Amino acid sequence: MHISNGIIDGPVAAIFGALALAVLTFCVLRGRRDLDDRLAPMAGLVAAFIFAVQMLNFPIFTAGVSGHLLGGVLAALLVGPWVGALCVAVVLIVQALVFGDGGVAMLGLNITNMAIIGTAAGYLLIALLLRVLPRTNAGLAITAFVSALVSVVVASQGFVLEYWLGGTTDLGGNLAGLAGTMAGVHLLIGIGEGLITATTVVTVAKVRPDLVYALRARRPVAPAAPTVPVAGGAR
Repeated sequence: MHISNGIIDGPVAAIFGALALAVLTFCVLRGRRDLDDRLAPMAGLVAAFIFAVQMLNFPIFTAGVSGHLLGGVLAALLVGPWVGALCVAVVLIVQALVFGDGGVAMLGLNITNMAIIGTAAGYLLIALLLRVLPRTNAGLAITAFVSALVSVVVASQGFVLEYWLGGTTDLGGNLAGLAGTMAGVHLLIGIGEGLITATTVVTVAKVRPDLVYALRARRPVAPAAPTVPVAGGAR
């Protein structure tokens, strides 16, 4: 859902740019606590994977709005919400500066929608579903699929809010119609993202479950082994 330059006016873009910078700064501070020898290389692999899947764009409006896979839930599951949001943000910055995918002036808006809203909405669902679903590969797959699908649709509605605040281009119809179009298209994209996310995360969990951040963060503490009394008393 890259937004091109000129879709949203300058003041609104500047406000969301400041918001994105503040949130990413907070993510850096929190993410430093999570980084270790396992998480750091995984973050690089996750960013590279997200970069690859985001290169597939699906035009929504001829005025410069497109939809694509986000990768926020995949990142949140594997490296956590803080580092995950940073991974998506780095991908968006490279795409805007190097490949012209999404306007540079709209970078704060794109980061807000995809790196912040998408990742946050997805991780909230992850935290909820992992509490109620069984800790099996099937439970993890359902968690990944549902969270990814919902996160994509929620992130798309971020654009609707921003367009309502400062849209400058006629996208046709009213705000409700715009919201419906964005939700409908991104529901289909979300199904694809959900399948990719579920397949990837379950594959990693089967081989190296310790590399799945969401499982490590919520792994129950094993009960202490019972003490076996020594016959004849202590010596």
